Amino acid sequence: MLNRRTFLNSAAMTTMAVATGSVRPLFAEQTASGQSSSGDDIRLALIGAGIQGQGDTKTALQVPGVKLVAVADCYDGRLAHAKELWGADLFTTRDYREILSRKDVDAVLIATPDHWHKQAAVDSLRAGKDVYLEKPMIHLYSDGPEIIAAANASNRILQVGSQRVSSILYAKAKELLASGAIGKLNMVTARWDRNSSIGAWNYSVPLDASTETCDWPRFLGSAPKIPFSAERFFQWRKWKDYGSGVAGDLFVHLFSGTHFITGAHGPTRAMATGGIRYWKDGRDADDVLLALFDYPEGFNLSLHVNFVDGGEESEGFLFTGSEGLMEIDGRTNTVTVTRTPPASEPGYTVSTFTDAMQKAYIEQYRTKYPIPHPDGPPSRDVERFAAPPGYSDSYDHFHNFFNSVRSRKPVVEDATFGFRAAGAALLSNLSVERDSVVHWNPETMKLV
Repeated sequence: MLNRRTFLNSAAMTTMAVATGSVRPLFAEQTASGQSSSGDDIRLALIGAGIQGQGDTKTALQVPGVKLVAVADCYDGRLAHAKELWGADLFTTRDYREILSRKDVDAVLIATPDHWHKQAAVDSLRAGKDVYLEKPMIHLYSDGPEIIAAANASNRILQVGSQRVSSILYAKAKELLASGAIGKLNMVTARWDRNSSIGAWNYSVPLDASTETCDWPRFLGSAPKIPFSAERFFQWRKWKDYGSGVAGDLFVHLFSGTHFITGAHGPTRAMATGGIRYWKDGRDADDVLLALFDYPEGFNLSLHVNFVDGGEESEGFLFTGSEGLMEIDGRTNTVTVTRTPPASEPGYTVSTFTDAMQKAYIEQYRTKYPIPHPDGPPSRDVERFAAPPGYSDSYDHFHNFFNSVRSRKPVVEDATFGFRAAGAALLSNLSVERDSVVHWNPETMKLV
């Protein structure tokens, strides 16, 4: 951990690097990737082979000693493409329960729509499989206790897929905050803005989408039974029946990062507003969301998502402390600390007094508060820390997961952490729906 002395020692070097325009990465190099052919491979199965699922799997297979043996999805085209990607001998099925019954599956990667997360995770844990569960961990608040209970009862590994928890950049921010780099934390402001149609979940619908190629009843699961809709099947995030809106898609990343960096368990109170401002295409999930959260540790968290703001797509945090600011910029993969020395005296306002009183007051004031810096106050320090080029926190998150699968040691993001992050994020949806402030107990993980 970075202490005050090492922080100040590194500050001078980093400030010089920033001044000259050359930022020196202060992290270890990323672990080399590559798939092992050893006989003790972790045999992985994918449940939900959509955009996130296939992307996750490609990253997971870069970790040495991991082999994909099976894929489940409700669309035949994705199953066929899985064989194109990973071999014709790959076992594929529409029914993930067939995967869970296989003895050659050690762990599963669950990247289904949100409303299937709980059931797929619980079924997998009970079948004796280790689980990597994509965020948000829950779709409904009742999902959280069930997943936690299943993980505890099965004695299996469960890690939630918010990769920022494994990021070396966020680890650096955590160290800096703990070292007192910006003093006492007062406010965290976080954003995740998207401006494209794809960013707004308008994913492409394949030309062969039909009840023949898509297992619509299985996709619906616990959702209301309605006639087949290719848009709902392939663009499910746009509807509350299957997804959790921008809160579950994006806010949960910001909560995961905030909780990891600060050590907080969650907010006690939330107030939010939002609406469908731009993408008026039949969706019922808001495309704009702004929310404010109170934390028992004494700081507030302000979040916003805006799918169309006329600017560049971006993600980032600003931590405001009593002695400076710390910014995480997702575009540049950097942490920047701007440190302002705290005031050594309270100051005075005497201009409305008589000249004699002003003179007497200032003389007495300077007796109590001598001028500490005759040449003026010290200039502020600016430090910048950069991740190595090409760094991937997604790779690190999977690497950490598979390390836990092998060692049986705790994961970096367990079900309790995942529930607290997702539960906090979904408070914003609840506040908008109720048009009121909502309360949450982050220790018991229950709505108040």
